Amino acid sequence: MTELSQLDLNLLRVFDAVARERHVTRAAQRLNLSQPAVSNALARLRAALGDELFLRRPGGVEPTALAAALASPVAEALDRLADALAVQAPFEPATARRVFTVAFSEYAEAALAPRVLERMAREAPDCLLAIRHADRTNAEALLERGEAQLAIAVLPEPGALYTRLRLLPEAFLTLMRHDHPLAGGELTLERFISVPHLLHSPNGSRDGALDAILATRGLSRRLGAVVAHLSAVPEILGRTEMIMTLSARLAAQMATGGQLVTRMPPLDVRHTRLSMIFHRRFEGDPGHAWLRRLLLAEAREV
Repeated sequence: MTELSQLDLNLLRVFDAVARERHVTRAAQRLNLSQPAVSNALARLRAALGDELFLRRPGGVEPTALAAALASPVAEALDRLADALAVQAPFEPATARRVFTVAFSEYAEAALAPRVLERMAREAPDCLLAIRHADRTNAEALLERGEAQLAIAVLPEPGALYTRLRLLPEAFLTLMRHDHPLAGGELTLERFISVPHLLHSPNGSRDGALDAILATRGLSRRLGAVVAHLSAVPEILGRTEMIMTLSARLAAQMATGGQLVTRMPPLDVRHTRLSMIFHRRFEGDPGHAWLRRLLLAEAREV
């Protein structure tokens, strides 16, 4: 059995680079090392672990079963160590090289990511924003496991170890094709519930913002479909009788081509608000604080 004390941290960095690149030369370039230095480090790791770790194949290398099992824990440990060290390091956006792993809902990604990435390209060109999907069911777990450094979605109040900042108050509009029967005339509640509705729900839920409001009036709507991704919405609405009530910002974006139109829904739909949550261990991290300020500023602009 290999003891952790036998392993040099630099060997783990080499292992991680080869596991990510699946190629020794590219791993050497990633680490700014020579190929012989990487090969030598792999030889030491093989001896310490008693396993080949990476097998040659056309175009690169392939991990053994042990290497595949180690890849994720090693990557996570190195990322957490980098995060911990970054808390004490000064952060100069113009020269920084850092990966910010964040978790956004699909709406947050659509509303914020284009503006944030445009600004990062100007202010921090060598930093990378890696976006994962988040919603109320998984956001806190992603943060707890260190798989994201912050999350933005419509989220409940988090636990005591987390900070929550509220963003983007949001209204709703109803979206439909331009020649839909409901596109003209008074949009009464009776007409509104007479047609099938499209619901966006990444986690498969069939309850949306409208359903609880309708239930208080003893009414319900008929769902025509539930979709996991917003990219399908314009085409579905353009080809069917379905309508969709969603974020006013997204509805306005989707209606810009002229094939779809928006109308005010005949219900007082409660405004929702995105939240940003992050673990308090990042509060003193200068890079994380810079990213938070950037996100808050762009949210205000949106």
